[in-house]
Amino acid sequence: MATAPKTALILGANGGIGRAVMNELIGQGWHIRALVRALPDISAAPPVSPQHARPIDWIEGDALNKHDVLRAAENVDVIIHAVNPPGYRNWSTYVLPMLDNSIAAAIANRARIVLPGTVYNYGPDVFPDIDENAPQNPKTRKGTIRTIMERRLENACTKGARVLILRAGDFFGPTAKNNWFSQGLIKPGKPVKTIIYPGAKNTGHQWAYLPDVAETICRLLACENQLDNFARFHFGGHWDASGTDMINAIRTACNNPALPVRRFPWWLIKPATLFVPFLREIDEMKYLWRQPVRLNNSRLRTFLGEEPHTPLEQAVKTTLAAFNCLPKHMHTAKSANSGDTYPPFPGPVQPGQ
Repeated sequence: MATAPKTALILGANGGIGRAVMNELIGQGWHIRALVRALPDISAAPPVSPQHARPIDWIEGDALNKHDVLRAAENVDVIIHAVNPPGYRNWSTYVLPMLDNSIAAAIANRARIVLPGTVYNYGPDVFPDIDENAPQNPKTRKGTIRTIMERRLENACTKGARVLILRAGDFFGPTAKNNWFSQGLIKPGKPVKTIIYPGAKNTGHQWAYLPDVAETICRLLACENQLDNFARFHFGGHWDASGTDMINAIRTACNNPALPVRRFPWWLIKPATLFVPFLREIDEMKYLWRQPVRLNNSRLRTFLGEEPHTPLEQAVKTTLAAFNCLPKHMHTAKSANSGDTYPPFPGPVQPGQ
């Protein structure tokens, strides 16, 4: 007798990580509900590949409205909490209330919350190699909020919720709109003429390819009976030990080994941080580019046996194609893991996560 498919509620289905996890879950046979502020045009290209026949249950609502979240989460097994305010506008005001609404829904339905985590929780006292149990002593406002989020999630586990946190480095991928790769290194919608690199010379940096992150989350959810109520893992992704691997992968994807590289103008954005929230957040995070900071994925590899891993050159080429940064005949990008086709983004996007 076949078992009924599990149901996941996606908060942030229009964002990079939410969309990637949604695609992967559908491929694994999950039923999907997606809470969005505006219902999509169903006549437009779907966000998942046509071979997946199970429809998405789109629900109009707001992650800041507790009633909307509770209504959407009724009888779900998992809540993917991948929602963030766009452009860092009122980030500190909105983030915790949105999380509290997901927590209330998880407790009411005895569901598991999945939170895509970051390295922001940690301070220099645990650099450069960080495991899941390292003390969290952040030195930034955003890191402090991230730490509070995790504490609230841990407390929710005493009230009937369950939690899965997968912390990762800087996201990039065909659905990843708001990140260093798509907002810094390259310009969406244009052929790559110059690479703008934020890191210090010969300094390692950690990258996380979103289809691999999404597959990892799905593999972990498939092991529900083996997960702790408050489960935390670190995703290794791509460790660029010298800061040159990502640059060379972009050059290879563009078939131009002579692509010039410019350093990110940190000095230039400082005066604008008083007026532009996004630039203020960028400036606060620059310490992560001036020293090697690496999340240790030993626990994840032990638990799963391996970590999903798309070769860097393939991941970068897929990402650049999705952002219309390659010749026209290469503009349709395929996910290396799921086979899903992602339509290209229509142009520059606004920073958000």
